[in-house]
Amino acid sequence: MNPMQFDQTQSVKVIQRARLPQWALPKDWPKHLGHPQLADLQIEHGKIARISPQVEALDSTSQAQSLDLEGALLLPSLVDAHTHLDKTLTLSRMGPVGPGLLNAIQAMMHDRAAWTPDDVKQRASQALGMAWSAGVTHIRSHCDCWEPGQMPLAWRVLEELSQSWMDRIRLERVALIPLTLFKNKDDALFLAQNVKASQNRVPGAMLGGFIHSSNWDAEALENLLFAAQTHELDLDLHVDEELNAHAQGLKVIAKRVLETGFSGRVVCGHTCALSQMPEDESHHTLDQVAKAGITLVTLPITNLFLQDAQTDRTPRMRGMTLIKEARARGIPVLIASDNVQDPFCAMGSYDPMEAFSVGVPMGQLSPAFDEWSELLCRPEWIHSKISPPPHMPFGVGAPADLICFTQANATGFPSQTHARQIIRAGILSPSWEPKT
Repeated sequence: MNPMQFDQTQSVKVIQRARLPQWALPKDWPKHLGHPQLADLQIEHGKIARISPQVEALDSTSQAQSLDLEGALLLPSLVDAHTHLDKTLTLSRMGPVGPGLLNAIQAMMHDRAAWTPDDVKQRASQALGMAWSAGVTHIRSHCDCWEPGQMPLAWRVLEELSQSWMDRIRLERVALIPLTLFKNKDDALFLAQNVKASQNRVPGAMLGGFIHSSNWDAEALENLLFAAQTHELDLDLHVDEELNAHAQGLKVIAKRVLETGFSGRVVCGHTCALSQMPEDESHHTLDQVAKAGITLVTLPITNLFLQDAQTDRTPRMRGMTLIKEARARGIPVLIASDNVQDPFCAMGSYDPMEAFSVGVPMGQLSPAFDEWSELLCRPEWIHSKISPPPHMPFGVGAPADLICFTQANATGFPSQTHARQIIRAGILSPSWEPKT
């Protein structure tokens, strides 16, 4: 199918012969040759009104607002659940950066000293444009808050962008705070109060923390959880972004969430250390994560760049969390872009399909379309428990925000996914083509 054949001004009422992923379909959905039967979708007022197995082709009188996908793959709009819009697109102005996470942090802190609101706004706006073009409608950005005083200028910029982009992308922001700044309970409450004030101005603010063996402090973690609960904030944490089998972050978080009855959503990104723990220990930790209702986010591109990184030595370890073991326990897992063209990661484009394309061979995720594409499309897995989204992806009443991959097929997915046709609220958007 050639995407240029689509009428870019067309309002779509019926989508015919779409290949949907198995995860999005009822268990009793009919199959043909072992694969889900193609689907027809009806759209009313920009929302999905009905999904049913393929019927005979429409007659010529009802084809004016129909789109026949001829079996092309269709997904809901994408979620990029973990990014860093404050840092993004800075690598080109830096000198050489040493390997590994701590060297990247040092380089970033040096660059941050010269940031201005206009600089952050220009870079973050460019990133949001890239995400919008790729079919993203929900993006979450962490923002470094490394000082105990007021929120940094980048936080204020992201708050403004959350408001100005709200008709296109739901932009959420997470205050990424070193665990050491929570050592004092009053300081922890003050930090959480600042985030809550931002949440009151523009919804979508969360408390975050950087939790690593280099700054491990059980009391500080206790204060972080207490401050979030006191101010009714969700948590999104950088946890165990390392290959240290003795890292304690995730196991203690799960334990304390269960013991305290923490009521908000808890999301833990990275959790690379799970891959290095003895199997019985990692499995026990995941059992606790499942009971605590914690969501995991894995960041394959950045962690391939950062983990086991040494100059002039090929890395031996991958740094991916235990995706398959987590999913087997019913733990929600998402794949996201993380850092894009900054000292932490030279690659990236805010197209989550790029991260997914790396994660599939890295984690040996098959079948990628029918089972694992779900990791790109489930906003409710990070959404607040207090006000969950009203509709499931592809659910009746959900916005008709869809992506048709015009050249890909379910067998080879995610290959050939650059070519795509975006449908927003039932209206075809101009085709997106990657830059050459």
